[in-house]
Amino acid sequence: MTRCLPEVEMSDSIRVLIVDDSAVVRLALTEILSADPAIEVMATAPDPLIAASKIDKERPDVITLDVEMPRMDGLSFLKQIMAKEPIPVVMCSSLTEKGAEVTMKALQYGAVEIINKPRMGARQFLEDSHVLICDAVKAAAKARVRRLSTLINEPAPKLTADVMLSQPRPTENFETTAKVIALGASTGGTEALRIFLQELPYDAPGIVIVQHMPQHFTSAFARRLNDICRVEVKEATDGDTVLPGRALIAPGTLHMMLKRSGTRYYVQVKDGPLVCRHRPSVDVLFRSVARYAGMNATGIIMTGMGDDGARGMQEMKKAGAVNIAQDEESCVVFGMPHEAIKLGGVQKVLPLDKLAQEAMRLYRSTA
Repeated sequence: MTRCLPEVEMSDSIRVLIVDDSAVVRLALTEILSADPAIEVMATAPDPLIAASKIDKERPDVITLDVEMPRMDGLSFLKQIMAKEPIPVVMCSSLTEKGAEVTMKALQYGAVEIINKPRMGARQFLEDSHVLICDAVKAAAKARVRRLSTLINEPAPKLTADVMLSQPRPTENFETTAKVIALGASTGGTEALRIFLQELPYDAPGIVIVQHMPQHFTSAFARRLNDICRVEVKEATDGDTVLPGRALIAPGTLHMMLKRSGTRYYVQVKDGPLVCRHRPSVDVLFRSVARYAGMNATGIIMTGMGDDGARGMQEMKKAGAVNIAQDEESCVVFGMPHEAIKLGGVQKVLPLDKLAQEAMRLYRSTA
């Protein structure tokens, strides 16, 4: 293999982190880059979450990043990197074809270079393009990258549920004994929700759900779940009644709050600022449940990144609710459950396959 020209201006080798879900591509890139004396492959990662943990331990000079990956796509990870602590990134993907929208977004988010690879024969292509790849990494190492906030917008301050509704009062008057399950999830939540909802019987209590998901996706997600679950599953619309045997999923980009009129529970769906940098926000839903359902509620927090839902779950517990967190072993990301546990808002920690069973046990023991 012909080696890339060494970068004489560099006194130290360029430390590279390779992020790609394909083991073949990771191996090929490692061989190509390691063959150049000016470059050192410090680590590889099959997805952005593992990459993030490696970056926390040791900062690379350059990252090569695929677009299509499990758990988090490359563009989202690129955006996260450039917003927090910018590192030069070379995108390397079959989706970065010239003129494609994803290319424009990658450059907008701060990628230094785009390398196209075919969907088929990626290894051969990379080997044939070794000089191009090495040169792209060397150029990236010298690039002056800026925070994403200077390229697009300053990140909004991290707001709490206070912007949507006030904290629940210590002595709310609960005019109904009807039970409600309130559930929050993020990364990995779509599959976790499927498993949970499929386990529920027809007579399950009313369920309100916030799953962090882009606009337009929640409707299709709800329809798919409705086809395979015994309970009715639908994307919530403003004023929908919360009924036994029905699960309402908050629409993408809108907050959802539980309300009560006499003995009737219903949901309010409305726009508003990002809360915990999310809309819909689990914290907003949980606070509303603390206020209007209190001791009649069961809270469940599932797999997900960040801390959305932790404060709201603490408020639910103070209002008399019983709260359950998904355990670390069954989570894709243990962020949200961990934060809720840390704040003291959780009474039980269970694996995913036990959550529905426990929720129904609690419901029947107080029915």
